[in-house]
Amino acid sequence: MSGKLTYKQSGVDTIEAQSFVKNISAHVKRTQKTRQLCNAFGLFAAAYDLSDYEEPVIVTGTDGVGTKTELLFEQDMLETAGKDLVAMNVNDILTTGGDPLLFLDYLGISNLKTETPRITRLVAGMADYLESCGCILAGGETAEMPGVVPEDLVELAGFCIGCVEKKAMIDPSRVAVGDVLIGYGSDGFHANGWSLVRRILQQNPGLLSTEELRSALAPTRLYHDVVRDMRAMGLVPKAYAHITGGGLPENLERFLGERGADLVLPHWDNEPVQKVLQYVDEEDRFHTFNMGIGWVSIVAPDQVEQALTAGPGGNVLGTIRDGRGIRVKVSD
Repeated sequence: MSGKLTYKQSGVDTIEAQSFVKNISAHVKRTQKTRQLCNAFGLFAAAYDLSDYEEPVIVTGTDGVGTKTELLFEQDMLETAGKDLVAMNVNDILTTGGDPLLFLDYLGISNLKTETPRITRLVAGMADYLESCGCILAGGETAEMPGVVPEDLVELAGFCIGCVEKKAMIDPSRVAVGDVLIGYGSDGFHANGWSLVRRILQQNPGLLSTEELRSALAPTRLYHDVVRDMRAMGLVPKAYAHITGGGLPENLERFLGERGADLVLPHWDNEPVQKVLQYVDEEDRFHTFNMGIGWVSIVAPDQVEQALTAGPGGNVLGTIRDGRGIRVKVSD
């Protein structure tokens, strides 16, 4: 040894990084059953052949899991964090009518050697969801940043690239008065509103048992089944909405313009969630959580019966009316 410093001595191990890529190769291969890259995995950039599309339009999205990760890590639910990361991005792609093709992740960690088991489980969770919707884990970045990222913390971000035929792209400008909103059930709070949930749990120790907390931490539902069934029936909705931060009002108002709706939601039959909601402002809850509805399809009145059979958990929430504003209440 020369006595001079190495990169490894500063806290970054490039050899360990190469080993990690090999360790996750089986999970990567699971995501290439439906679709394949046009080049090899692990190069400087991933490529995908779009020649099967006549008029391809690229659609993109990026999102994270937010403060939910703290509780997921505390409960050793790392695979769930991976699923959340995928769903938060893939669902956004699906709102365009597009196919989710490529997914990339960013993981910021303190030390790769000590964190490899945990981030391998994160990747396994990602691969579970990506495999189910035919999206390729195309690559990513695992950044080893000692002294910047605290130990035992993993920074998470996801990126998804999709494609849609230009003529098949969902066009929310077609939404008209009288169109019907079909809501599809969520599996919990998904990945939004957890800063409020964490505060409630801190102020009310013992509110949820460990089992109830783990139930409330269920991964974000992937709504690929709804879109797939719509396509199989030949239905083209006026719009799709992924209900994330801001709840139903803010996410629907993105494209309704001068129109609005009065929505009636079914009772959210989820006991752990209801225990938390008793401490949340009666109005603010609708602007913070999905309130049991994680996805909305807006369809013409003559498409309602079919739309309700697309994926499980469909319910008519209301109709589009003149005048701005989304008003939401829960059925008696």
